[in-house]
Amino acid sequence: MDLEALLEGCRRGDELAWEAFVRQLQGRVYALALSYAPNREEARDLAQEVFVRLYAKSRRFPEAGRFLPWMICTARNVAIDYLRRRKARPPLEDIPAEEARALVESGPDPEQACCGEADRRLLYRALQKLSALNREIVVLREIQGLRLEEIASLLRVPIGTIKSRTFRARAELAEAVLALRGAWGKGPLRG
Repeated sequence: MDLEALLEGCRRGDELAWEAFVRQLQGRVYALALSYAPNREEARDLAQEVFVRLYAKSRRFPEAGRFLPWMICTARNVAIDYLRRRKARPPLEDIPAEEARALVESGPDPEQACCGEADRRLLYRALQKLSALNREIVVLREIQGLRLEEIASLLRVPIGTIKSRTFRARAELAEAVLALRGAWGKGPLRG
């Protein structure tokens, strides 16, 4: 089902359309949430919060051509609210991300795990090393696929600034990946 048909169904309150909508966009929303949240469990909670907010606004969804930037803006606002709440009320005890993953995941053993998963983890760890603006630019441009004009509008920054920051953000990300890769003994991201 194409996006416009899903959006129209959601506007009408069709529960099957909403279910298909969530299935189609859950990976994109989770990836965005993962770039803000410190671990997978919190990213899942944040993604769920984004869908709750989207459901509340479903009767007013924009047309398909403007929907993805609008949805990403909404998800970004939910993430910023989440980070503010987390900062105001930090968790009682932080569990290292590696231990938290071991508690939550019950998938294949490490030998069976795909090399791509290690690369994704390295990339997300490197993203956490970037400045907030650079991380947002990389996520919005490279992961979410927004155009530079859409990013400039979303972040309320001039397009020229976005162009130059995009170059610097990519360079900063490459440096972070190389530094982490060196710390891991040249494990993931073979090339």
